[in-house]
Amino acid sequence: QVQLVESGGGLVQPGGSLRLSCAASRISVSVVNTAWYRQAPGKERELVARITSGGSMYYEDSVKGRFSISRDNAKNTVYLQMNSLKPEDTAVYYCNVYLYWGQGSQVTVSS
Repeated sequence: QVQLVESGGGLVQPGGSLRLSCAASRISVSVVNTAWYRQAPGKERELVARITSGGSMYYEDSVKGRFSISRDNAKNTVYLQMNSLKPEDTAVYYCNVYLYWGQGSQVTVSS
């Protein structure tokens, strides 16, 4: 059974940084598209960043230049480095590997 285990969420002040991790088992992150989504209270889930199996990356406009998606094939893990965080980045973040979803990580940006 495929498992995705997320870690790294938490509370951070505006301007701070966090790194989310998504460790996958029984599916290889190097051969499928992987992505990070987020869902803020009262809003729909939205795509934040994606990395294709070929290594192409996409970012939602509001996070360009601040967030970076990457993967470590040896660790079978996908990351989302989030810098210069803003209160509007507050949401539950979900990793997505092919058809599978992580459990969600709360990210709260507040002073």
